[in-house]
Amino acid sequence: MSHSSAPLRRGTVIAVAAGTLLTPVAAEPVRAASSPVPAGLSAGSSPAAPQVRAMTPQVARRLDAAVQRVMHEAQVPGVTVGIWTPGQPSYVRSFGVADRSTGRTMAPDLYMRIGSETKTFTVTALLQLVDQGKAHLDDPIGRYVDGVPNGDEITLRQLAGMRSGLFNYSADPGFFKALTSDPQRSFTPRQLLAYSFKHPVMFRPGEKFFYSNTNLILLGLVVEKQSGRHLGDYIKQHILDPAGMKDTLFPAGNEFPAPHAQGYTEQTANGTQADATDWNPSWGWAAGAMISTLEDLHTWAPTVATGRFPDGKRMVGAATQQQRLVTPPTGSIAGAGYGLGIFHVQGWIGHNGSLPGYESLTIHLPSTRTTLVALLNTDTDYRGQEPSTVLGEAITRIISPQHVYDLPVSPTG
Repeated sequence: MSHSSAPLRRGTVIAVAAGTLLTPVAAEPVRAASSPVPAGLSAGSSPAAPQVRAMTPQVARRLDAAVQRVMHEAQVPGVTVGIWTPGQPSYVRSFGVADRSTGRTMAPDLYMRIGSETKTFTVTALLQLVDQGKAHLDDPIGRYVDGVPNGDEITLRQLAGMRSGLFNYSADPGFFKALTSDPQRSFTPRQLLAYSFKHPVMFRPGEKFFYSNTNLILLGLVVEKQSGRHLGDYIKQHILDPAGMKDTLFPAGNEFPAPHAQGYTEQTANGTQADATDWNPSWGWAAGAMISTLEDLHTWAPTVATGRFPDGKRMVGAATQQQRLVTPPTGSIAGAGYGLGIFHVQGWIGHNGSLPGYESLTIHLPSTRTTLVALLNTDTDYRGQEPSTVLGEAITRIISPQHVYDLPVSPTG
């Protein structure tokens, strides 16, 4: 599963966070079969499964030590972590610095770029249109967007589930050169697709899993065409506002509300570290451009996992949500499954995100209604893994030892 909404060198993964789930930016679910996650349960759990560990002062101290250890080993400048379980004290802590140049400390209220977690919003918008009969998951993408290779065969379902066979535009060398030579430039969706479509289709639609940001650009165009709204406007009106997520936005350019953390990356033309805070995320668009905060992602984790807004109203129809949570194994990634813009890893449902300078992880454990959110201001890998994955594993080994978020290192995809 990638780790970011649209990592440059790896493309978008399926990890649990910003644009990421694994190889691009989103983590993949760990389902071993293509069956939906039962309400209130997670893979391998039962009604009698042990609860997560109580958030005692001792457990909180263990978490403090684990987070700081990962930060030291992976050289992460700053981290914010939130853990919430009904009936238990919450754990909300920030560590390190938000700005290396000034020493300004990390804080829970900072805005952060969330990369591939954007995919969960784009696919939610699509599913709402499906509920309205304005689109159908088994429609071919060619019905909505012209010029797509295999467009008469690739379905919207296969795009949302990362099984289209289309090349990941953010892995194209020409794209990487264009972005890193001018990080402030703005890309249009059609320009992004052009980087993908010059490559041969990699496999027949539905044949296997391959995390590709290209899929989400196409779905963003479908949402715009069938809703008659700009993608960001649709998401605000129909998802963010009803959820009460006032501090989450889909930027048009490189605007970034204050206060925010500076983000540090090595995804540069020469491989040296750079401050990517003001890079224009238009290159991630429907796959990875959004911005959010810890508290808003605390709201989003159970909302996207259950398909219901905080007030109990349905965000996505029950039958559609059930289809979303069918998370077939990815094949290339052991122990992970990916559904429709969402993954399942050892019981945890959600997505990760990663784009230059930032990583995020937003996951929910239905069996205990626990939510974990982690926000980092770097996307530099540690021993071949995204730092958000390393952090998520360290945290879940403490709070939910039977449900460890242990995405393995996976090949680019």
